[in-house]
Amino acid sequence: MAFAANSDLPFDAIDEELRTAAQCTQDLFAKIIAKACLRFPLLGRSERAAAIVRLIESGAWTDSALALLELELPLWKIRRVAYESGEWFCSLSRTPNLPIEYDDSVDTAHPVLALAILRTLVEARRRANAARQAAPAERPAALEHVSPFAPASDVALCCDNFA
Repeated sequence: MAFAANSDLPFDAIDEELRTAAQCTQDLFAKIIAKACLRFPLLGRSERAAAIVRLIESGAWTDSALALLELELPLWKIRRVAYESGEWFCSLSRTPNLPIEYDDSVDTAHPVLALAILRTLVEARRRANAARQAAPAERPAALEHVSPFAPASDVALCCDNFA
């Protein structure tokens, strides 16, 4: 299988293709890897990339999606996978131990489990891309005189309230 990196396709189009897909295919995985994955093309012919390719070629769709998710988003963890009313609901989180009310998770659904997982991967990539574009490239002028490392203090303070 040949995978070429190309990020020209907007994430909306990738997600729409995943949403409307009835089943997983090798071509669909190739498109996702080419359009939404940053790390996989950098692996080249490594053993990890070869293992993912073998999973895809053998049709182990869920295992392929999970391996790709682990490779591409190592800081994200699956928070919840549930099957309800004929759809798989998948939720990814960077802070899975936080109460769900405070968590900024990525939630998607699809009748096919592997496609639900891939949709969360694409949505997490979309959020990371949007955050990267929104973040200023330079430090604000007001912070230029502030050292990133504060000098250590010789005094230790206890801030607990024992009342």
